[in-house]
Amino acid sequence: MQLNLVYFSATYTTQRIVRHIAAQFGTDDIREYDITQSLPNEDILFEKEELLILGAPVYSGRIPAKAREAFLRVKGKGAPAVIVGVYGNREYEDALVEMQDILEANGFQVVSAAAFIAQHSIFSHTAEGRPDEKDMREIAVYGKQLADLFDKVEAPALLSRPEIKGNRPYREVGESHPIPIQVEETCNECGTCIDLCPYEAISEADPRVVDYERCKSCGRCLVVCPLQIRHFSGPFFEQVGQKFAVALAARKEPDVFLPTPS
Repeated sequence: MQLNLVYFSATYTTQRIVRHIAAQFGTDDIREYDITQSLPNEDILFEKEELLILGAPVYSGRIPAKAREAFLRVKGKGAPAVIVGVYGNREYEDALVEMQDILEANGFQVVSAAAFIAQHSIFSHTAEGRPDEKDMREIAVYGKQLADLFDKVEAPALLSRPEIKGNRPYREVGESHPIPIQVEETCNECGTCIDLCPYEAISEADPRVVDYERCKSCGRCLVVCPLQIRHFSGPFFEQVGQKFAVALAARKEPDVFLPTPS
């Protein structure tokens, strides 16, 4: 079975997780579609004999609007699909069912879903260092379960539709308030953040200047900066960061939704 990965991954954590799941299938026949940087120019089509693993981070209980726009162009002809959400130890709320609805409307059979925890992309002291070794072991176990399932079942159509946690209608997302980014004076204007910003929100003339009408606080410019001198800042960032550190201190564990042969 051809294995395909489609993902939005601003901080590269979702990419890391879906790749780790795919590695458990023991095949080199893997195609990747990283839609973080740019939207597909045309529909991405998958046949019935192909398996899709679709991944996205969770922003305010939903998938990023840009990811949703791209995922609407992912089309299947009865192909099986696995959906993966990655969230910062708060809640993933309706992100999984949102992806499920998109894929099922586009001709896929969603056979499984999972939500994994990662270090918060804005408030980095929340779930700091995750996914850690324990998480990666559990991600590997999930991937092996999927690989074994597809080895044993005669056809994905024989698998039951998993009951995935989430609400319909989805959680409403309020107005976006990007968090200011502070850039240290040692910036050498290498342009890496400009080239890799998914929202083209950084000035080509001066990487210290951010267009907050475009910025979504996705965190990519922070993680790709070779000097690591870009940081979220401001009173809101400090206040909410302190609240998150207390309210979200308890470790959450992954949620996995597997089908059963019918």
